[in-house]
Amino acid sequence: MKKFFAIVALFSLTLLTTSSFAQLAIDKGTKFVNLGIGIGGSYFYGSGLGFNAAADFGVAKNITVGGSVGYRSFGNSVGGYDIGARGSYHFNELLNTPENVDLYAGLGLTYFGYTGLSGVTYDLSFISVPIHIGGRYMFAEKTGVFAELGSSVSTLKLGVTFKLGQ
Repeated sequence: MKKFFAIVALFSLTLLTTSSFAQLAIDKGTKFVNLGIGIGGSYFYGSGLGFNAAADFGVAKNITVGGSVGYRSFGNSVGGYDIGARGSYHFNELLNTPENVDLYAGLGLTYFGYTGLSGVTYDLSFISVPIHIGGRYMFAEKTGVFAELGSSVSTLKLGVTFKLGQ
């Protein structure tokens, strides 16, 4: 847990100490891909390490839509996965963030299911509307890191992000 707070503190300090020139433009044609690991419990279980990927495509000024997929092992050969769509609003212009910082929030529509459940006679899968709030720090023109809090397979997602367009 100490490592978690250290990572969040370091990420927050990085956001606060970055010099400001112009905002990271999110517009039609902007493309991001996030690849990360997830920790913390969401849905029903609190243990296990998650893996996730998401893609965001700019459709209008400050608005992206895309998809996400995640998997998390709960132990004893049981796991859970979610796959779905998501949309985000980017607050860079509104908050006058530094040019290499992207702050966003949004929601999605996902299908959650279990793997490895043997002998279960009822369906544990469901449709959900997960929320997320996150940030990207671009340390190079096309590469950066991200942190995202949300209600999906993992509560906290950390990883690398790539800007593919514009």
